Amino acid sequence: MDMREKRTKRNIANAFIQLRSKKPISKITIKELCELAEISKATFYLHYRDIYDLSDKLQHQIVRDVFRFIENPKDMVYNLPKANEQIIEGYHANKNIVYILFSGEFAKLPEYVEAEIKKLIFEQFPQLEHDAEANIRITYQIMGSLYAFYKYENQFGQETVLKTVNHIADMLKI
Repeated sequence: MDMREKRTKRNIANAFIQLRSKKPISKITIKELCELAEISKATFYLHYRDIYDLSDKLQHQIVRDVFRFIENPKDMVYNLPKANEQIIEGYHANKNIVYILFSGEFAKLPEYVEAEIKKLIFEQFPQLEHDAEANIRITYQIMGSLYAFYKYENQFGQETVLKTVNHIADMLKI
């Protein structure tokens, strides 16, 4: 990708985030996005099918950014408390953008997180990809811990929720 294309995509993303922070995705028009990004509609359509395609790609990218905090993918299998801490650290480093991009679409977040975690784990442990127990355990851990963290972090604090999630994982031997 050349520098112009990178700059264009960055301008589109920044304009989208600016608009998305103020209104739901259904209220954002391609016209206003293009005006803010200072591009033509044709340029937008070179890169994205529609506003939802753009949103989806940005959501996936932010989840990948969160997972860059995982130092060793094997921790997802052998050291869940450490992996949980690293995921939460990545989440907090990107918290504002996560809230903007997933506003009104929170159900997508755990699904995207699960997909990225499985991708990391299965690259290291390909034999687990078709293992029912491994898949169910990963899904259970991600869906439960992410939902609990999101729901209770403001009420009880990040440290307490993380400690509790890790304690439950240890009790269940996940």
